[in-house]
Amino acid sequence: MSTTPTRVFVARLLGLDVFDPLGDRLGRLRDVVVLSRGSQGAPHVVGIVVEVPGKKRVFVPMTRITSIDQTQVICTGLVNLRRFEQRGAETLVVAEMFDRRVTLRDGSGDATIEDIAMDQHRSRDWFVSKLFVRRGHSLSPLSRLRRNETLIIDWADAQQGARTEPQAATQFVANHEDLKPADFAEALQEMSDKRRFEVASELQDERLADVLQELPEDDQVEILSALDIQRAADVLEEMDPDDAADLLGELPSAQAEELLQLMEPEGAEDVRRLLEYDEDTAGGLMTPVPVILPPEATVAEALAHVRREELSPALASSIFIARPPMETPTGRFLGVVHIQQLLRFPPFEPLGNLVDKNLEPLSDQAHISEVARTLATYNLNSLPVVNDAGRLVGAVTVDDVLDHLLPDDWRAHDGEAPIRRLGGRIG
Repeated sequence: MSTTPTRVFVARLLGLDVFDPLGDRLGRLRDVVVLSRGSQGAPHVVGIVVEVPGKKRVFVPMTRITSIDQTQVICTGLVNLRRFEQRGAETLVVAEMFDRRVTLRDGSGDATIEDIAMDQHRSRDWFVSKLFVRRGHSLSPLSRLRRNETLIIDWADAQQGARTEPQAATQFVANHEDLKPADFAEALQEMSDKRRFEVASELQDERLADVLQELPEDDQVEILSALDIQRAADVLEEMDPDDAADLLGELPSAQAEELLQLMEPEGAEDVRRLLEYDEDTAGGLMTPVPVILPPEATVAEALAHVRREELSPALASSIFIARPPMETPTGRFLGVVHIQQLLRFPPFEPLGNLVDKNLEPLSDQAHISEVARTLATYNLNSLPVVNDAGRLVGAVTVDDVLDHLLPDDWRAHDGEAPIRRLGGRIG
């Protein structure tokens, strides 16, 4: 057997599939867990974090990893499917070490960690061995010339800063740009408050808005409150109006009003109207910006509207027909055209000829129980909501209702359905 250590860089492992010995896919590698040994040497690599089906992240000890390289990871298949919870002495490499500032012991200044290598020793244990760093600023003129230089150094050649020091999140955001908002939100929930705020601050407004909508309300409030007030207002503008209203409803009234004052008037008006409704009514659940077209619009125009990437599948399933104005509250509401109907008629067919006249709209004061019953009775993804004057004021989607009916902490709920034999956390 060769005694040459096996070395892999963590950044190249991110997103790799993890398989069991039979070749069945267990999940995808999302992070690496290390344990500090203080003055005794480089950190001990104790396991990996794997995202399994159901978007749950679980811990797989390194003792159960039989093969690991830059193309795939193979484990024994004996995995504990309890949701991963970080222990006090553990550090997540991607979430907490990437972008950390270190001081180079040769006196050449500071650097930022961009990647970490780990080696397998003769004992079969894995340890952090190398740091891939980018030089930062220094008082030395020579070091300033090297500011953008990258180099690989031994772990021992860098002085680690305190975990309480401010830390950038550039690498983390770049390494997770392919994650869907719900999955990114899942990763945020596993972080410390400090790191969560740092990562949130690094995100663009639109991306942060999408991620916030997937977080529990308490986390939404904490992150939004930690932002600069103007940036918080900008992020709220990027959120769906119903989600923004829900979030503002959790804030003190003075803070909510200050944010509304800083938002663009048009967006703030939509949110204010939603805040006037009780949360258990159709008006409190609805979005005020469904797809709305006049009866003269054609099938081709409708298809162009529902192709928009930002539309959820539920909202894209129906087109609401009304008289001008086309923004809510509209003119007189005429009815709904379902997307399947659009696929059955020629492109130039007027939508007014396709209206489903059997589907009655909901009152904006209808209770959520009526909303849920109507959606279930007619197997619908969305329903129109009108006010007393018969004007369309929004639409309620099935996901709006599910969000309301599920427990408040459903996003953090740990389903325990096993997909592999269970094992302990310690290898």
